[in-house]
Amino acid sequence: MTRQQRRARRESVNAAAASEAQASETVFLVLRRMRAPLIVLITIFAVSVLGLTLIPGVDGQGRPFRMGFFDAFYVMSYTATTIGFGEIPYPFTYNQRMWVTISIYLTVIGWAYAIGSLLALLQDRSFRSARALQRFRRTVDRLAEPFVLIAGYGRAGEVLGHALDALGRRFVVLDVDPDRVDAVDLDAFHADVPGLAADAREPGRLAIAGLGHPRCEAVVALTDDEEVNLSVVMTANLLQPDVQVIARATSRAMAERMAAFGSPGVINPFDRFGDHLRLALRSPAAYQLMSWLESGPGAALPERTRPPRQGRWVVCGYGRLGREITADLRAEGLEVTVVEPHPGASEEPDLVVGDGVEPEVLARTRLADAVGFVAGTDNDTTNLSLVAAARRVNGSLFVAARQNRPASAPLFAAMDIDALLVPTEVIAHEVYAQVATPLLWRFLRELQGQDDDWAAGIVDRLLDLCGHRLQALWKVRLTPEEAPALSRWLGSGEARLGDLLRDPETREDPLHAVALLVLRNGEAFLAPDDDFVLSAGDEVLLAGRPSARRALSTVLFVDSALEYVVSGRRVPESWIWRKLSRTPAEEPVSTTRS
Repeated sequence: MTRQQRRARRESVNAAAASEAQASETVFLVLRRMRAPLIVLITIFAVSVLGLTLIPGVDGQGRPFRMGFFDAFYVMSYTATTIGFGEIPYPFTYNQRMWVTISIYLTVIGWAYAIGSLLALLQDRSFRSARALQRFRRTVDRLAEPFVLIAGYGRAGEVLGHALDALGRRFVVLDVDPDRVDAVDLDAFHADVPGLAADAREPGRLAIAGLGHPRCEAVVALTDDEEVNLSVVMTANLLQPDVQVIARATSRAMAERMAAFGSPGVINPFDRFGDHLRLALRSPAAYQLMSWLESGPGAALPERTRPPRQGRWVVCGYGRLGREITADLRAEGLEVTVVEPHPGASEEPDLVVGDGVEPEVLARTRLADAVGFVAGTDNDTTNLSLVAAARRVNGSLFVAARQNRPASAPLFAAMDIDALLVPTEVIAHEVYAQVATPLLWRFLRELQGQDDDWAAGIVDRLLDLCGHRLQALWKVRLTPEEAPALSRWLGSGEARLGDLLRDPETREDPLHAVALLVLRNGEAFLAPDDDFVLSAGDEVLLAGRPSARRALSTVLFVDSALEYVVSGRRVPESWIWRKLSRTPAEEPVSTTRS
């Protein structure tokens, strides 16, 4: 470890220690705020006890008697607490009763003062913040399984959180808006999700949210402020350089600033949508498969759109999205006409200045001769109006539009948009693909280089096994730790993928699972067939039914299950039955296939 890394680790520890100290301020805050009420209450109690010891009484024979400190303390204890036992050890004189009466009213005032101060403290914002911070820190410290730290719980964070929860993955939320943090508690997640209302720009808050936790496997910056996302990237890279970092950025300049800190996964939704549109132009089935897998378990199969590969497109709105789509369409050899009411100093060669909703502006774009139309402004009402106006001129257009607000989703759904960009969902799906399993991210990257027929075949296989909803997506590593029963079989050189994916109950039936990718020493094998020979250390990405995942787990860990799926021979599972049933000619585990 270099000196710079050691220094960064020390700074990380110091930041975490400072945050932990702040989270432990609850007790000191209570003592500080309750100091005066407690002093008043103790003083009243002490004076009352002292008065009972000084005021003389009489015993049962009428002789003078003075109460001891213990008896006086006992009497005031049950009197001040409103329990009331009686006069001990002898009936009180009038002087003693007068003093006890005064003490009762004094203690009532003291208790009212103390209880009122305590209730005011419980309603104090600083006390509640310190209490929430302490509870949050303890919850995060007790996490015993890998988790993802999500900084920013807007729409993208919410979609990502539900996708991770569907996979059984834990996550922690950090957001500056208390209402968003409260929404975490209202969501129906399978496990409790720790949430803290705090500024993600503060390293101490990231540290207390789990940045330095040994189980933190990734940090995701999804706030609406890109400067905050940059701060999260900086903090994570400088304090915990080994942790995976993914951040949201909508400008190339910000992406370049983030790239200066390690190698974070920077997601630009506008750039991604342009890439997706290019993929849909070249291979509609590949785009359909990618969208389906990125949506996670439970997602319905999206429709296979077929954008026109020839003809002219019209793009309304030459902002960040418009520039990306225009460049991507022209990279595919398509002609593009841009409509922008405020072009500024734009050097766009085929530019129509004006509002695309106006009929004369649409007439100048020759929309009747176009094949595709993009409504890409940052206003949902404008985009919906543009789509309606364009379809009045040319009803056969392929329409792509941008949805900015989640509340507008029903309106865009009613418009039946061919390709809809929802930036928050694009970001969430991209993050999910990178965080859920690196194999999925690798598969989606390799997928973009495949032809349409290949991708259509994968979609058909998944439909046959899973139906129209993606059910389970998981990774298997063929190592002695995660697949102990396969060690000898993998070493034989005859470990066929088709034999592994058999039902351990009836080997004639294949498992309802599709191997999407096998990764071996950095080399990717896409959708291998049944004759693909597996090796020790391979990583396999599978999609299918949850029952297939459970059955495959049995084969990976139980020797007899592997023996049956490979050779068809059932062998006893217990050691005693193996000894009783074994013949001299028998081998314990077959390494050849039937």
